[in-house]
Amino acid sequence: MNQPLIELNHISKYFGKTMVLDDLNLSVKENEFITLLGPSGCGKTTTLRIIGGFEKPTEGTVFFEGQDITNLPANKRNLNTVFQKYALFTHMSIAENIAFGLKIKNKPKSYIDDKIKYALKLVNLDGFEKRSVSSLSGGQQQRIAIARAIVNEPKLLLLDEPLGALDLKLRQDMQYELIRLKNELGITFIYVTHDQEEALTMSDTIVVMNQGYIQQMGTPEDIYNEPENAFVADFIGDSNIIDGIMLEDKLVEILGVKFPCVDTGFGRNKPVDVVIRPEDVDLLEPGKGRLEGVVTHIIFKGVHYEMEVNAGGFEWLVHSTDCHPVGSKVSISVEPFDIQIMNKPESEDEEAIGVDE
Repeated sequence: MNQPLIELNHISKYFGKTMVLDDLNLSVKENEFITLLGPSGCGKTTTLRIIGGFEKPTEGTVFFEGQDITNLPANKRNLNTVFQKYALFTHMSIAENIAFGLKIKNKPKSYIDDKIKYALKLVNLDGFEKRSVSSLSGGQQQRIAIARAIVNEPKLLLLDEPLGALDLKLRQDMQYELIRLKNELGITFIYVTHDQEEALTMSDTIVVMNQGYIQQMGTPEDIYNEPENAFVADFIGDSNIIDGIMLEDKLVEILGVKFPCVDTGFGRNKPVDVVIRPEDVDLLEPGKGRLEGVVTHIIFKGVHYEMEVNAGGFEWLVHSTDCHPVGSKVSISVEPFDIQIMNKPESEDEEAIGVDE
C-alpha cells in the first residue's frame, strides 16, 4: 500500500485554555485534492497552519512521506502556502516576485528565467514578467501568488481561502484553473474554505470539520448524498431535517405519516433525524402523495423554482423545475432511496463530534 504524503496523528491544539483541535487524525494521499471545509472557528485553518509549520500542535505528530516533521520549521518543508491575502511584494516586478524563493535557494539565473516563463504560462499570464503587481486585477494577483508557489516544485500546496477576495465569476474561473494545475503538475493540494460549493466543485476528498473535530470525510458525492449526521446535512447544501420515528427496518414515520425508506439497523420505534434534500421532494396533485400541503413561498432561481410548502406542520423546502404558485394545494412524495436516516445525538458533545452510536 502506498505511504500517505501527509499524516496527522492525534493532533490537539490549544490556544491558552481554548481547545481548537481535539485528537485529530488525517491522512492525505499523493496527488489528491483535499478540502478542509467548515464554519469559522472549526479548526480548518489551524490544521493547515500545523501542516505548513506555522503552528506547532500542543499534542500529536505530523508526518511528511513517513518522516516526523512536527518540529521542522516552515521553510524546511517541501511545501508552499498560498493565503487569501496574496502577500506579493509591491516594490518588485512580477518576475521578481515569482523568482523570490528560487533566489533564496541560489538557483542559477538561466534556471530561474526558464521557471518564470514556465510558471506564467501555466497560470495563463505569458509575457507579464515586467509588469508591476499594482497593475494587476485581484484574479491576476492570485495567479501570480500561485505561480510563485509552484516554481519551487513543492510536493504539497496549501491554499488558505485563496479565492475569498474574488468576485463570483473570477472565483469560478480560478476553481477550474486550480483543478487544471493540479492535474498538470501532479502536486497534492490541501485547500481550506467555508464555501461548500467550492468544496464540492474542486475536491477529490472533502473533510467536514466543526468545533475541532472531523465530522465526515469522503468524496463530494458521499458527503452530499450520504451525510453522516445532521450538521453535515445542514452545512452541505440545503436540507429538510425533520424529527422522525424509525418504526422498523425500511419504514419511518415522518410528521405522523409512514414513509418507506431503505435504511436498516436502527431498531424499532427509535427517534431519529430524517434528512431529505429539497430536490428530492416531489410535489404531486392533492391526494396523490403521502402528505398534503400548501405552497407558502416561491422564488425563481433560474434553473429551478425554490418553494416553501407547509405540510404536516413543517415548512418543507422544495426545488423543482415545475412552478406551483403560492396558495396551491399539493401533495408531498419522496422516493425511499432519497430519505436519509440518522441517529439523534444523545448529548451536546456527541452533537459536536458527530458520533453515530
